[in-house]
Amino acid sequence: MPKMKDSKPSVFTVVFSVLAALFGVQSEENRQRDFSKGHPGLFIGIGVFFIVLFVVTLLLIVNWVLP
Repeated sequence: MPKMKDSKPSVFTVVFSVLAALFGVQSEENRQRDFSKGHPGLFIGIGVFFIVLFVVTLLLIVNWVLP
């Protein structure tokens, strides 16, 4: 992934960072970049989206397995 020193992270980079953080494998370098250059609202919004998607997926799987 190209290093962007002075620019804000792209949406793809934010999605990748949120997914890595949700799985617990976020690197310290990326975490520092996110906290120093990223917009908190974007990270929160994408994080909430993926958590809701995860919960809905679990509910669908449980309802499919236990009819």
